[in-house]
Amino acid sequence: MLHWERGTVVELRAGWAGVTRLLVRLEDIDQTVKALAYPELTGSPGMGESVLLNTNALRRDLGTGGEALVVARPEAQQEPQQIDGHMVKARYTPMQTMVDAIDDPASEHYETLRSADGLDGMPVVVADLHSSLPAVVAGIRADAPAARIAYVHTDAAALPAAYSATAAALRAEGLLEATISAGQSFGGDLEAVTVHSALLGARHVVGADVAVVIQGPGNLGTGTGWGFSGVQAAEAVHAAHVLGGTPIAALRVSSADPRERHRGLSHHSATMFGRATLAPLLLPVLPTDDPQYSEFHASVAEQVESTIMGVGRERGVEHHNIALRSEGLRAALDVLPVKLSTMGRGLDEDPEAFLYAALAGRCAAGLTTQR
Repeated sequence: MLHWERGTVVELRAGWAGVTRLLVRLEDIDQTVKALAYPELTGSPGMGESVLLNTNALRRDLGTGGEALVVARPEAQQEPQQIDGHMVKARYTPMQTMVDAIDDPASEHYETLRSADGLDGMPVVVADLHSSLPAVVAGIRADAPAARIAYVHTDAAALPAAYSATAAALRAEGLLEATISAGQSFGGDLEAVTVHSALLGARHVVGADVAVVIQGPGNLGTGTGWGFSGVQAAEAVHAAHVLGGTPIAALRVSSADPRERHRGLSHHSATMFGRATLAPLLLPVLPTDDPQYSEFHASVAEQVESTIMGVGRERGVEHHNIALRSEGLRAALDVLPVKLSTMGRGLDEDPEAFLYAALAGRCAAGLTTQR
């Protein structure tokens, strides 16, 4: 069931591209709440305007930014945006929206997508946590500063690509060439019906040297072996493989997570890249002669060998352990114009979480210079 509440906009807060943020005074109780609107869906509410809010997550105190969501502006008169194509996303929900997808017959890119049949070896970095995105980008930029990077936003978590303030900031700083929203997600610079067509669009429409595929903010986990939204990353690996790309795993690693199943190599990485993946992967880890190498990193390497590479060999899939040094990566992470945070921990609290994502970016950068 949806939890509806009505209110009046009393303040306009700082937002970002694709997102309007507000303070709303509720009608039925004496309370002011933070709220968020997607102009693509509702337009931008103004001061003094009446709005209808969905407060489900807010009232349950879930980790969704602590904001209600604007679902309607009862008094607004708004002309619908002209859409040439016929693609619908968030299909059959009350908020379904029309988009111009690159693989729609009405798209200017349609013939390009029709004739595209491969990725030409393009490296594709795959991760499960959205917080890995800026660290992956930092790793790429550290070694290939001119690389064109496309981010494929999948539909496992936040459907609106605009919800990612991180991706918006990376785009604004010129560190990402484009965001492509794939599947049921929407609101990217480009839209695609599947991860496959998004990857083809990254290569042949955006002209990307590297694609990064990650779900949006809002990873859902249950503590069970298979019940986490990031498991969808395995399908991104398969898509990259069948299209002739080079899949690279951004391993989820932590030395600070209080949950044992996520310390060292997370069980999520072991499951999605080990048990769920049926295509070969590159697995970036630290070499033994790296100045940062320690017992912790040795343990991670052992976990990668036993839970991913070993499982792959049992199934006839040969993954490749890629040893990459860490020099320069901390500096690249330090100068990023976006905040690094994963599960509430920053770079100083959990440096390994960002180091392994940056190693995946470094691995991709090396492949761009070889093509």
